[in-house]
Amino acid sequence: MRAVITVIGKDNVGILTKVSAVCTKYNANVIEVTQSVLQDMFAMIMLVDISSLNKDFSVLADEMNELGQTLKLSIHTMHEDIFNSMHKI
Repeated sequence: MRAVITVIGKDNVGILTKVSAVCTKYNANVIEVTQSVLQDMFAMIMLVDISSLNKDFSVLADEMNELGQTLKLSIHTMHEDIFNSMHKI
């Protein structure tokens, strides 16, 4: 099982580190990361393996949301099944 984490907002030092730390806390393994900085805007998509989570997926998603509020970023954590369903034609 995998999840997609997206992060968008004003660029700051340590965004990747802080998001990765939450993944580590819940045993979510980062598989792939792509990020860009456009002028002062930061955008990142992270694919994580959630098959070995040590808490429920909703706990991870809630903490990512709280981190986003703290850092004034938009952080969305979506289970791969929902992501795939949303993008089927």
